[in-house]
Amino acid sequence: MTTSTDPYPYPAPDSAPAPSEAHVADSHDLIRVHGARENNLKDVSIEIPKRRLTVFTGVSGSGKSSLVFDTVAAESQRLINETYSAFVQGFMPTLARPEVDVLDGLTTAIIVDQSRLGADPRSTVGTVTDANAMLRILFSRLAEPHVGPPGAYSFNVASVSASGGFTVDRGSEKTKTEKVSFHRTGGMCTRCEGRGTVSDIDLTQLYDDSKSLNEGALTIPGYTMDGWYGRIYRGCGFFSPDKPIREFTKKELHALLHQEPTKIKVEGVNLTYEGLIPKIQKSMLSKDVDSLQPHIRAFVLRATTTGTCPDCDGTRLTPAVRASKIDGVSIADACAMEIRDLAEWARGLKDPSVAPLLTALQHSLDSFTEIGLGYLSLDRPSGTLSGGEAQRVKMIRHLGSSLTDVTYVFDEPTVGLHPHDIQRMNDLLLRLRDKGNTVLVVEHKPEAIAIADHVVDLGPGAGTAGGTVCFEGTVEGLRASGTLTGRHLDDRAAVKESVREATGALEIRGARTHNLRDVDVDIPLGVLCVVTGVAGSGKSSLVHGSVRSEDGVVRVDQSPIRGSRRSNPATYTGLLDPIRKAFAKANGVKPALFSANSEGACPTCNGAGVVYTDLGMMAGVSTTCEECEGRRYDASVLVHRLGGRDIAEVLAMPVTEALAFFGEGEARTPAAHKILTRLLDVGLGYLTLGQPLTTLSGGERQRLKLAVHMAEKGGVYVLDEPTSGLHLADVEQLLALLDRLVDSGKSVIVVEHHQAVMAHADWIIDLGPGAGHDGGRVVFEGTPAELVAARSTVTGEHLAAYVGA
Repeated sequence: MTTSTDPYPYPAPDSAPAPSEAHVADSHDLIRVHGARENNLKDVSIEIPKRRLTVFTGVSGSGKSSLVFDTVAAESQRLINETYSAFVQGFMPTLARPEVDVLDGLTTAIIVDQSRLGADPRSTVGTVTDANAMLRILFSRLAEPHVGPPGAYSFNVASVSASGGFTVDRGSEKTKTEKVSFHRTGGMCTRCEGRGTVSDIDLTQLYDDSKSLNEGALTIPGYTMDGWYGRIYRGCGFFSPDKPIREFTKKELHALLHQEPTKIKVEGVNLTYEGLIPKIQKSMLSKDVDSLQPHIRAFVLRATTTGTCPDCDGTRLTPAVRASKIDGVSIADACAMEIRDLAEWARGLKDPSVAPLLTALQHSLDSFTEIGLGYLSLDRPSGTLSGGEAQRVKMIRHLGSSLTDVTYVFDEPTVGLHPHDIQRMNDLLLRLRDKGNTVLVVEHKPEAIAIADHVVDLGPGAGTAGGTVCFEGTVEGLRASGTLTGRHLDDRAAVKESVREATGALEIRGARTHNLRDVDVDIPLGVLCVVTGVAGSGKSSLVHGSVRSEDGVVRVDQSPIRGSRRSNPATYTGLLDPIRKAFAKANGVKPALFSANSEGACPTCNGAGVVYTDLGMMAGVSTTCEECEGRRYDASVLVHRLGGRDIAEVLAMPVTEALAFFGEGEARTPAAHKILTRLLDVGLGYLTLGQPLTTLSGGERQRLKLAVHMAEKGGVYVLDEPTSGLHLADVEQLLALLDRLVDSGKSVIVVEHHQAVMAHADWIIDLGPGAGHDGGRVVFEGTPAELVAARSTVTGEHLAAYVGA
């Protein structure tokens, strides 16, 4: 046997590269997309460099999200899901392969979008990040007096006690009964059940006490005597259904309102009976108000008054937990602090037994401050965060991540940010890139586009006029390219030379909502007034907390519009109603025939236009319905015409064509023409009336919502960041719309960061000077020209730089 001192005695394979040559593994430095046809994309082929920051630009609806989210990110997620076992995949959402010929070089995609965080009443900034969990462990180790394990400090865990016995078989017919008991200590306040608020119910809104149940006494939506609930309450036997409620005895009234769940038999069916109040608390009051159907939401707002829980004073926790403290601070006090103050408090704790935990907690809290959210508190309900704040909260978990070579996908990360805060966001994006990650950003702001290593500009227009790559290259190349984005990149608005005079004022006195400090301010009416300031300075608190939602005030907030694949601009705006009536009148048939969700639906696809085939754990397949060929209507409906067109042809029209169609001739329909004019005013003339809402971009949804609110009768319009999701070219159109509203005698109040909107304002109210407890004061009131000349605030400095003053 021979031995060798050579550490690698075997001959090297022929394919091994020479040390000076690049390794073959290093050649995969591009994400290749060929033939992308998702939504409005027209055979798009691009190559995206890895480990670089690529920004995707273009007008709203040009195909940016279709390329980045619906093609690149969606395929990455689908491929990752396929690595799981068939059993696990059965519990996961099934994703279809995007419409694309070749997708090569993908890495794991992490999507950080603008979708709102869950609006569950018990969801807070602390619970959606790891901060609350770490605080609970910290208090369970160090707080005095000791309450219990981490769960004892959670407002989502109720205290539970139980006892009983079980029988042990000893054989030979010998048995022994052993007693067992169980106890779990939780921190949930028993009065408000961890919500921090309690609702008092106005009984007069539940029933008319002058009537009996059979006479229709119950006024709760869905509780008609003909319905199932009516049959239960009528046949329960606890009271007479023919007796007026005001004549009920105490026992009968208690059974109607407060009865605990009780087994009963109604019409031969075994059921559980429950009083009205516990019933509606479970079915209506425990849910997020904004998620309820409009008629139920109106009932809940009418029937309940919500206030701070008197037992826990809004902290959601039991007295024992509030009394358990570290250095005089309870977990309720810690969660109520601004996060930057909490980080300082945590730095002062030096117990070596929890050193690793403190390090992790401090890192998490410092990440909030670093990302510009130090003004939040951990007990802030997550449903109250703006879209921009929600997106940055989701970024927290990625900042300290050890992962590299992943693809981060951001949807307008600068939305909701003051120009002062955008540089901080840019630094965070560059840090993610410098760790060796690929960063893909859909963005409109010139300040964010400027830091890109690579730019992809889609367009040239929106909808069917978009879906092609107009430019690919560097930022300097984009400037010189002559594309719509390139031309607007260096746009600078001029400050208005003459401003409108106010016709009145909305007086706000002693405003103290959230961080406002006894603010006294007069908001001028009859003009375009912009309320601005750094993120967290108190803008929304001032406008939404002090401008009451009374008659004459129309609010357009950032809440997303809801809609399924069956919803489209025609159904969402109410346009379909006058169209159906016009078709019905012209043909002498019922309007319901012209609804794809009702009698006129194709029987094969039930009006969806496509047939879904469920393949179990594999992605379901949707194919165009062969019966109706995607038109959604039964053939018998399509023989009815209006102005020479059938209903499917009308829904395939873009807004501009439909405006002319319903404006004159046989098809003239004033009600439809009015709604279509509003859609054109907000810049959605290219949208087809029947395009599913699920395929609209964020900017298109924002403007669709604005078009709906413009129909409301009101003298004061309050708009919350209407430029979010809008391209630089679209902002000009929005400003023209706001001008038309003011010129027609309306008052427009806009909460906004965009400098072009500030420069166009008649009056500016600037809050600050900082965020959280450093803000909450009015630091400037006046015209844009005065703000630029004074440069006394952060906003003034940025606006002056923007207009070139």
